Amino acid sequence: MKTTETPAPLPAEPGASVSKTRAPAPGPAPHKREGGVLNVFSHGVLIIWAIMVVMPLLWAVMTSFKNDSSIFGSPWALPDRLHFENWARAWTDANMSGYFLNTVLVVGGSLVGTLVLGSMAAYVLARFDFPGNRFIYYLFIGGMSFPIMLALVPLFYVVNNMGLLNTIHGLILVYIAYSLPFTVFFLTAFFRTLPTSVAEAAFVDGASHTRTFFQIMLPMAKPGLISVGIFNFLGQWNQYMLPTVLNTDPDKKVLTQGLVQLAVSQGYKGDWSGLFAGLVMAMLPVLGAYIVFQRQVVQGLTAGALK
Repeated sequence: MKTTETPAPLPAEPGASVSKTRAPAPGPAPHKREGGVLNVFSHGVLIIWAIMVVMPLLWAVMTSFKNDSSIFGSPWALPDRLHFENWARAWTDANMSGYFLNTVLVVGGSLVGTLVLGSMAAYVLARFDFPGNRFIYYLFIGGMSFPIMLALVPLFYVVNNMGLLNTIHGLILVYIAYSLPFTVFFLTAFFRTLPTSVAEAAFVDGASHTRTFFQIMLPMAKPGLISVGIFNFLGQWNQYMLPTVLNTDPDKKVLTQGLVQLAVSQGYKGDWSGLFAGLVMAMLPVLGAYIVFQRQVVQGLTAGALK
């Protein structure tokens, strides 16, 4: 049986064009279409969520520049002009300046104390093995799950017996104790991700534990410190329950107490434009701090996952 051989193609003559047959392009893969649909859905959800979060903030800022008649007559319309006197009235007449200063003192002192004490405790728990290490660590975690409302009455008597009731430094100490469990829990996990070779090299060069911590390990933990600092700043700045129970002196009230007092004292005849101006005043420092340190917060939260 003979096989028929296909004759070889003749060589193309010089100058003749050779036509090439192109293969049809493959269609889009099914998984890419599914991924595109999922991306559109996720982006739509994020856009809706952003609108739900941003719109109330923008409305509050816009309302702070209106007068009372415009707030009730046309709540969604833009202000006819910028009423900066609302901010001046809230700052002076409603004593927002005093409340703001008290809040800065309390939150500033408690934030520094929380970060210093929390970082030192977290470093020891993360780097040193000693009897009771895990027990102390779990005590801090248990402090996170303890409801603060159950401790208000005994906390009031403890602070009163120590002579710290209605004082700025007493409120600072309470804020530090309130924020330490989360700070130690967060920074302990962060210190465990840092390389030990740098600390060992410092010990070889003769550095003490104190110098190694403050000059080497603490700067390396800067992203974690900024992240936990922002979270503590948010919680302490917006704290209302603790100062209401432990700080009843009118001259030492913080912003949250001042806003509530401004709303309650005026009643239905309240200075609503001044109230919204005070609300925006209390909101701007928190928003500004997060915008400034946004990148460091993300780095601190993802540092453990990238190791």
